[in-house]
Amino acid sequence: MAKKVVGQLKLQIKAGAANPSPPVGPALGQRGINIMEFCKAFNAKTQEMEQGAPVPTVITYYADKSFSFETKTPPASFYLKKAAGLKPVGKRNRPKGSEKPGRETAGYVTVAQVREIAEAKMKDLSANDVEAAMQIILGSARSIGIEVKG
Repeated sequence: MAKKVVGQLKLQIKAGAANPSPPVGPALGQRGINIMEFCKAFNAKTQEMEQGAPVPTVITYYADKSFSFETKTPPASFYLKKAAGLKPVGKRNRPKGSEKPGRETAGYVTVAQVREIAEAKMKDLSANDVEAAMQIILGSARSIGIEVKG
């Protein structure tokens, strides 16, 4: 017999860095999910990814207190900022895009880099081919103030 699904939870956790501290611990604990079991499974699954990359995760939890989770590829903005070589700034030490996208440019990427990002994100995008995926990535680049050159 199939397990009864109680709900789903979406979190964005850094690859290989899941631990019981906030925001992961409280989000899982209040739903009755075994926090340490999730952290070990998540860290094992994401150890091949670039450490520290934000990984969107969908956790499905069941009535018998068990769970399953699915990881997605890091956001396009993460790849774009990395390709543009933006330096980390601010309190959280993350790279920022332009303060005024469309007016100011935060950095530059090439068409080849956009294609590479589109191919990496292909399974998570709602695009039928790489060209359509590139258009989605170009829209993301435009919205954070990164210009595409040649």
